[in-house]
Amino acid sequence: MKKLLAIFAFLGFLTLGMTPVANAQEAPATETAAAPSEEVGLHKELKVKFIEGNAFFMSFVVLALILGMAFIIERIIYLNLAEINPKKLIASVEGALEKGNVEEAKEICRNTRGPIASIFFQGLSRVDQGIDVVERSVVSYGGVQAGLLEKGLSWVTLFIAMAPSLGFMGTVIGMIQAFDKIQQVGDISPTVVAGGMKVALITTVGGLIVALILQIFYNYLLAKVESILNEMEDSSISLLDAIIKYNLKFKK
Repeated sequence: MKKLLAIFAFLGFLTLGMTPVANAQEAPATETAAAPSEEVGLHKELKVKFIEGNAFFMSFVVLALILGMAFIIERIIYLNLAEINPKKLIASVEGALEKGNVEEAKEICRNTRGPIASIFFQGLSRVDQGIDVVERSVVSYGGVQAGLLEKGLSWVTLFIAMAPSLGFMGTVIGMIQAFDKIQQVGDISPTVVAGGMKVALITTVGGLIVALILQIFYNYLLAKVESILNEMEDSSISLLDAIIKYNLKFKK
């Protein structure tokens, strides 16, 4: 459901961003129309290049961009919701454990979103089974949460690889068209070769631009995942220390 909402949001953004100003023609003659004309000109230029680059292959390149951005937007939303203030959570849990109230600590974790709170809850649920069991539980569930954080990133890498590949495929098709025209005409001239070469270059550029855009967002997501994983590891160590203190104080 989140992915569908992300796709619709991104498609809406593209529609709003690329729709020409409807009232540009109704503006008074005395007003300057430089900005609207530039927007319409850019829109027309992109449309022309899209068609010149072979709409069939360019459609696949644009589709790779839309699907890749849909996964990226979904991951950004998920990772932002996964981020919390770990120091505040640790302080609350340690405070409850210092009073010997494990249930209160579990309730705090239950009411806190994010993977760190989930790991804490799993560890606190096994306090009575010994620190070794708690540690194994924290490590195992931490791996599960790490997998959830990285979910969908493989699809982004797929579209990063597909975009330039589709562009290069259009390049090959454009070169084939150029040589077909040369064979038909029986002469090598700039006019004959220009059409096929233009298709080749435009599709290549389109694929590379899409790959660069997706790569930037992908690296941003990797940095965010790495930051959350580091917080999970640091917080898990703090939880184990708090449980050890709890055992020494209340389970002599």
